[in-house]
Amino acid sequence: EVQLQASGGGLVQAGGSLRLSCAASGFTSDDYAIGWFRQAPGQGREAVSCISSSDGSTYYADSVQGRFTISSDNAKVTVYLQMNSLKPEDTAVYYCAADLDPTYWSGNYYWADLDEYDSWGQGTLVTVSS
Repeated sequence: EVQLQASGGGLVQAGGSLRLSCAASGFTSDDYAIGWFRQAPGQGREAVSCISSSDGSTYYADSVQGRFTISSDNAKVTVYLQMNSLKPEDTAVYYCAADLDPTYWSGNYYWADLDEYDSWGQGTLVTVSS
């Protein structure tokens, strides 16, 4: 059973930085993807970023492109989300999730589709003050 543990959330001023970590275990295959999602109060869960274990491909939502960086430490199966230039609108509970069978449709990986993900960790709260 795949287990995911997100950590690193906290309170930061606008313009500041935080690094989230997602410790993952229990994989039986080398081909999977880890995504970060967030959910602001009263809103739906939205995709933030994703990294593929097979080739290291990374994906970002337009809203975080250029500010957030996803990376992984494959030896420990930990995925990081470095968040810079944080804005109040980044305030949300952040979740990591695992896609255990990444599927490509006509060469495209629909990484932002919540239905792609099989396992979810608990969230970590990020609060950005103005």
